[in-house]
Amino acid sequence: MKKRALISVSDKSGLSDFAKFLEQNNYELISTGGTFKHLKEAGLNPIQIDEVTDFPEMLDGRVKTLHPKVHGGLLAVRNNEEHMNTINEYGIGLIDMVIVNLYPFFENANSDISLDDKVEFIDIGGPSMLRSGAKNFNSVTVITDVADYEKVQQEMSETGDTTLETRKKLAGKVFNLTSAYDAAISKMLLDEEYPQYLNASYKKVSDLRYGENPHQSAAYYVSTVENGAMKDFEILGGKELSFNNLRDMDLCWKVVNEFKDEMACCAVKHSTPCGVAIGTEALETYKKTFECDPVSIFGGIVGMNFKVDAATAEELNKTFLEIVMAKEFDADALEVLRKKKNLRIIKINNPVSDKQTFVKIDGGMLIQNTDDQFSNDIKTVTEKEPTEEQKKALLFSQRVVKYVKSNAIVVTNGTQALGVGGGQVNRIWATQQAVYRAKEKFDGALVLASDAFFPFRDVVDFCAAEGITAIIQPGGSVKDQDSIDAANEHGIPMMFTGMRHFFH
Repeated sequence: MKKRALISVSDKSGLSDFAKFLEQNNYELISTGGTFKHLKEAGLNPIQIDEVTDFPEMLDGRVKTLHPKVHGGLLAVRNNEEHMNTINEYGIGLIDMVIVNLYPFFENANSDISLDDKVEFIDIGGPSMLRSGAKNFNSVTVITDVADYEKVQQEMSETGDTTLETRKKLAGKVFNLTSAYDAAISKMLLDEEYPQYLNASYKKVSDLRYGENPHQSAAYYVSTVENGAMKDFEILGGKELSFNNLRDMDLCWKVVNEFKDEMACCAVKHSTPCGVAIGTEALETYKKTFECDPVSIFGGIVGMNFKVDAATAEELNKTFLEIVMAKEFDADALEVLRKKKNLRIIKINNPVSDKQTFVKIDGGMLIQNTDDQFSNDIKTVTEKEPTEEQKKALLFSQRVVKYVKSNAIVVTNGTQALGVGGGQVNRIWATQQAVYRAKEKFDGALVLASDAFFPFRDVVDFCAAEGITAIIQPGGSVKDQDSIDAANEHGIPMMFTGMRHFFH
């Protein structure tokens, strides 16, 4: 007795050869619309779905497989006498294999088409057939991924059928796919910041060699419905990326994208900026970034929001770097950078677009809006006003400090982050760390930014003793007046933003 395979696919790659194998192995092929035509053109002998259902396709193809003769054939439990009596009573033929891949909703969810057009890419019959077949995996083989054709064919060639273990795994892939598919649709239609149920739709790009440490496994996934800088970048040279590389790349690119109107460069080491600078030409901007911390940049990554030229590439190659990333590279620059075979060269194609950040905790998830704002109400709180040059320097410092781990302090000269202090358990230690590092390499006027308020006047007193010329901080402490008084005593202008930027 012939077995039957129901085939309805959007992606037809590899289908003809696999379908020929099935036909040669005593399978009757049932198919729909475009898939039927494809199989016929390949010299196969499929039968159309309406011959099985005795019911025509209708509503522009929206209804064609939603029928008892399809789902009864998929869901009937073969060793259940009552089920089989019902199947026989209504003349329903059993279906032993389902080969379905879905309408390309993922590919169109973010495209520039109308909502009505996007809705037409929501597959209803496909997921229904897949779920019916997957539920009955004891008897039904369900294939959603063209990459599984070869494995199923090999197993059938060796054993005459698929094994229960394989069918179970393929069923699991069905529900993995349909849950992501439904999550993507839900996100588009619901459009709520914090819905009742948190659904995620991500597709694996690759397994990674290991995670944060060699004993941890890891994989790299991208969103199926959202664009982003870390989604469609191009690797133009170098070895494969690691877990830590991708985390550092994300932070580095977000830093340089804070500067929309300037040429900006950032160096990152261990998820912390170790150099940030703005400039007016490529080589100058990179050199200023390197000068921020020539020691820590070794083995780090560098991101630039401008085109990299050959002269800049030559300078980059003087230091051991893991990654160089930019929007564009001159052909000559690529030739220079590729001389270092292991250096990853990354071309970023998408803008930064994160709307939310996620933090996994044991048994739960914390979600918040991305910190993508700066205060529009910055005020001078001291008797002495900062100069226009100091204001510009303070605003530069504030954009950098947002990406340093709290407690965060950044000391700059207005175009270079010369001292970075972060991750300390108190603010005075972070301040000391940042100021001392800055003064090691720069003896001009320095300004200081803090990601959060000063709980005591000690930070201001220390800044005055070390020659800091201006300060910017959020304010908000019950002891703000102590810090203001200290700044007035020392003649240091201080500005309050009213907006904290913790980055734990």
